[in-house]
Amino acid sequence: MPSPTEITVSQLARLIGLPDGPLLIDVRPDDTHDPHLIPGSIPRPDTKTDDLIATFGNRPVVVICENGGALSQGIAAWLRHAGVPAETLEGGHAAWQKAGQPLISTKNLPPRDIQGRTVWVTRARPKVDRIACPWLIRRFVDPEAVFLFVAPSEVLDAAKRFSATPFDIPDVFWSHRGERCSFDTMLDEFGLAIPALDRVATIVRGADTARPDLAPEAAGLLAASLGFSRMYRDDLEQLTAAMALYDAFYRWARDATEETHTWSEATGAKA
Repeated sequence: MPSPTEITVSQLARLIGLPDGPLLIDVRPDDTHDPHLIPGSIPRPDTKTDDLIATFGNRPVVVICENGGALSQGIAAWLRHAGVPAETLEGGHAAWQKAGQPLISTKNLPPRDIQGRTVWVTRARPKVDRIACPWLIRRFVDPEAVFLFVAPSEVLDAAKRFSATPFDIPDVFWSHRGERCSFDTMLDEFGLAIPALDRVATIVRGADTARPDLAPEAAGLLAASLGFSRMYRDDLEQLTAAMALYDAFYRWARDATEETHTWSEATGAKA
């Protein structure tokens, strides 16, 4: 049974990808562990607790080391001493892996900036894929990721000038491949084998490539996406607002696909 300051693998798995989930800090040293990461975790090897507090403030945290031992427990204890709600993962990264939970492949993960963030750049005025991809990255890859939206003709130059990774433009790594979207590419390259994300990917693909027949929800996603693009002049404000749309699709895909909603004329009650 876990201690009051530990979270189990199964408990944490239910929180992955949710907007109100804890911040996951992976403190395993670079040279002593498998490079795969628990989805949504931020690698901070050899980081002092004061640095963590300065960077992340008082957000609830789960500290992850290899086996859930002294390293993560000591850092979490210091964070709690500073007023940060901090837990450790019972059994650590090894227990997560042993349980067969999904892991992020870091093979093609872009380099991080001096503050430990990945930086991405794409075309301005996003609709579907250029909102879906940032949502995926923020929820499952890098919660601190930075996104730059620039004129289409300036994406590659901005990528070079600001050490950013271009996505969802022609002839770059993170883009469409055949009939599959940039969202699909990210799922493949990050190794995110999560059934709910596969279902969301089909909806995104249908909305982004004018194939509403792929999923009944695709037409609704396209309509909402076009509405968001007209509601917001600022692309970052649009991204912030539309994150909730993808949060809702993910929770539906994970938990509610069998649920229906009807009106009964006999009782006047919704079922």
